[in-house]
Amino acid sequence: MKKVLAAVCALSLVGATAVMAKTAEEIYKGTCATCHGPKGEGKKALGPALKGAEFVVKGADADVKATLKDGRSGAAKKYKDFAGPMPAQKSLSDAELADVVKYLKGDLQK
Repeated sequence: MKKVLAAVCALSLVGATAVMAKTAEEIYKGTCATCHGPKGEGKKALGPALKGAEFVVKGADADVKATLKDGRSGAAKKYKDFAGPMPAQKSLSDAELADVVKYLKGDLQK
């Protein structure tokens, strides 16, 4: 009985983790869309368009991921006409960052 109970608890935790995990689109909408727009169109004075952006479309995955993870400020800012820096997304895991990069290069470009 204890083994069955332990197995049920373990499966419940696995299910709870799966429910709590966010998709790349959900991460984008909750983290990036405020400045870059819900469809990647960009927002005046906040963030550049990501849809159709050469850096996103043709850039190396590792470079896009590094920009997400570390942000851009000061001399590293690509778009100087935007007042604020690109904030670092340190709270995202490497797997989440990789998924967001795939989303940016894939579904967001459609």
